[in-house]
Amino acid sequence: MIIPRQLDRRVPEPAEPAQVWYAAFGSNMHLKRLSYYLSGGQPPGGRRTYPGCRDGSPPERMDPVMLPGELYFALESQAWTGGMAFYDPNVDDQMAARAYLVTAEQFSDIAAQEMYRKPGENLDLGKVLATGRAVMGRGRYETLVCPGYLDGHPVLTFTAPWAMDDVEWNPPAANYLRHLGSGLAEAHGWPSEHIAQYLASRPGAVGHWTAETVAALLESSSRAGLRG
Repeated sequence: MIIPRQLDRRVPEPAEPAQVWYAAFGSNMHLKRLSYYLSGGQPPGGRRTYPGCRDGSPPERMDPVMLPGELYFALESQAWTGGMAFYDPNVDDQMAARAYLVTAEQFSDIAAQEMYRKPGENLDLGKVLATGRAVMGRGRYETLVCPGYLDGHPVLTFTAPWAMDDVEWNPPAANYLRHLGSGLAEAHGWPSEHIAQYLASRPGAVGHWTAETVAALLESSSRAGLRG
């Protein structure tokens, strides 16, 4: 297992950052998946074609991180069916993520694509850096969160504007769990047993998935990969 980096909760002197860490906790934990947000295109099996960023360069660096808060599943994914992954930073727990060091411009364009907006304009990060949170709209991923800093750069992600207990949870689909599981393995180097326990214990998955059934999904996916 890879040792995740710890966030610095100390806020540096306020400034307009040139670089930020984009913390992905869903399908973008896969670098290959993120590359479609950066350079554009349609992922294999995907339903969306992404326009990409103004600057399609790969991240300067990537590191596994644990964010304060909770991963949960709710609503219905248009791409995967079943519940989508969301982040509540106010729950006393920890959530696994992968942090990518990108430019502030790239983060703006990645966020725009997640918000179903046209990329090309820089986000105003002033409020999220000052308060840790900025609601940009009512959409599913239109709320920016800054849970801390790494190497003096802000760590930023996006989630829904509501709290975890304010929405009805929805179990994730098998293909989505497989994708999240392989993303956790790629980013954190977790063994399949640890990944299965983690995913099965998240709100929305509890009562519908067990560590054993998730482990079976990951094992079948691994076997299929070996055959391919």
